[in-house]
Amino acid sequence: MGPPASLGLGLDGPSRGSSGAPGEISEESTASGLPSPPRKPQDSSIQKRMKLSLWDTAGQETYKSITRSYFRGASGALLVFDISRRSTFISCTQWLQDLRQIAEEGIVVILVGNKTDLTGQESGSNQRQVTKEEAEEWCRLNSIVRYVETSAKSGDGVERAFLEVAERIYRNIEAGRYDLNDRRSGVKGFGASGGSNTGVPRTVTLGMDDAMRKGSGWSGGCC
Repeated sequence: MGPPASLGLGLDGPSRGSSGAPGEISEESTASGLPSPPRKPQDSSIQKRMKLSLWDTAGQETYKSITRSYFRGASGALLVFDISRRSTFISCTQWLQDLRQIAEEGIVVILVGNKTDLTGQESGSNQRQVTKEEAEEWCRLNSIVRYVETSAKSGDGVERAFLEVAERIYRNIEAGRYDLNDRRSGVKGFGASGGSNTGVPRTVTLGMDDAMRKGSGWSGGCC
């Protein structure tokens, strides 16, 4: 995280208000609409690293109560909908409300429109039901920092979506928005369960499972 790794993401480019670039919201504002504090100078010679604990939750109503339990302590989220199914886009509003009620305060949310492979020549027809402009306007109205389109089939845009979330969480850490020693928080400093680290740690674990904070690896299964 951080420079030089973050430079290719273009997160420090002009805001939407000044350039009109679609889907890009000013870096000077947070998800809550409050101005960001100045970022302290960074040493580009030191590569910052984060360990992410990622949970792919089920979207069906049957699993909603279980899914909500994974929101607690989460600091970032990829809110994914299917651009060929408008109903999934409409559902994003309720999912966002749940996230902001249960997850970490000021959770970083990226809206992701998946299945772009259904909009081009590969699919043989354009099955898009939600336009980019519509999704970007939804982001603006709901203070979402970015809209990204992806194809899980081809992999287009997928890595960027994850990097966007991770980089913005890292910036919140640098700005001191998390208590790295608070057990209830999903963001933990390296060795937070013991030791006497001071300042912003070079390694940060993001996760909800205590196993992620013990030892050098995690051998657990899924779900």
